[in-house]
Amino acid sequence: MQIAATARNLQGTGASRRLRISGKAPGIVFGAGQDAQKIEIDHNSLFHALKKESFHTSILDLDIDGQSSKVVLRDVQYHPFRAQILHIDFQRVDENTKIESKVALRYENADKSPAVVTEEGTVTPLITEVSVLAAPAKTPEFISVDLSKLSSKAIPGLQTVKAPNGVKIIARGANKNPVLVSVKLPEAAVVAPVAAAPTDKKKKK
Repeated sequence: MQIAATARNLQGTGASRRLRISGKAPGIVFGAGQDAQKIEIDHNSLFHALKKESFHTSILDLDIDGQSSKVVLRDVQYHPFRAQILHIDFQRVDENTKIESKVALRYENADKSPAVVTEEGTVTPLITEVSVLAAPAKTPEFISVDLSKLSSKAIPGLQTVKAPNGVKIIARGANKNPVLVSVKLPEAAVVAPVAAAPTDKKKKK
């Protein structure tokens, strides 16, 4: 995926504000032993590109005034309530250096699992992306997770995810094997107790 950018010379909050008003998004490129470079990118094309999953996980060709660099997306900041990109960061990479990045998990076959077919449960993903360490060329767009054997008594954890060759999944936090999904079973029907028939009291003579 290619991105066209222009070197940005003006700095400061006021300059960035004027840039956004003109339909551009400010950004920066850093890494690979080179000085950081400030850039500007057409806002609308960047906004639509960010909706693609591959933009977040693939190696991107960033063209800055005719000079191309291999980069990966490192950070993007959005306006709190407007559909506007405030700033974007890219990191230069080479094809042999392993870098840490986020990769989406794509769950498959949940509708065929015992949890849904037999138990009539509802499956909700708890983890939607993972951190991986891999060379940019080996970083996948997503990692598939097969849920065909899922049941309420057999819920897979992060360590069950099979990463492609050359890709290492990084577990954060104290729990190195958090569960991937939750299974909510239908509530058992509550049977109202049958009221006992009133006993007739013997009439006093």
